[in-house]
Amino acid sequence: MIPNLLWTALFGIPITIFCYTFLAPKATCILLGVSLAPIFFPHSFFDRIQLSKKADWYKKIGVKYVNTFAQNGSILNKMIKKKYPNFKVISNTRTSIRKQYYQTYFFEKFHFSLFLFFTMVTLYAGFQKQYYWVLVITIGNLLYNIYPNLLQQYIRVKLKSAVSDEKLL
Repeated sequence: MIPNLLWTALFGIPITIFCYTFLAPKATCILLGVSLAPIFFPHSFFDRIQLSKKADWYKKIGVKYVNTFAQNGSILNKMIKKKYPNFKVISNTRTSIRKQYYQTYFFEKFHFSLFLFFTMVTLYAGFQKQYYWVLVITIGNLLYNIYPNLLQQYIRVKLKSAVSDEKLL
């Protein structure tokens, strides 16, 4: 949990500073409200916007590298395995695989909502000619939202065959 909090703080503090400094509280609330809409979108929406059906494509754009630092990524897993050698993120049970598969939609909805918020704030910063903030928030959006969303798509591609005989909607 601590790595997640640090990662969130790293990218959340700059956008919080920008919103607190340059956006009226009402505007911030409106943007946040609009950006929460994807939480209610069906899984089929995220299936339609998935960029590729092949894991190799995601590897080529560096998504597998992002998994190094992710919540269930390789760095954290290595640390846990040192203390608990039998630890596995996904066990070889169908239930565990299905749980991980459907969890990707939850994480993608979360990061897609934040992607929309970061994007709207970036556009506002651009209209205000705050180009330093445009750069900072765009980099944050790429690392905190876009790549994590692509990571969820990558995980789904890898797990899809294990759950493909079920109705996924």
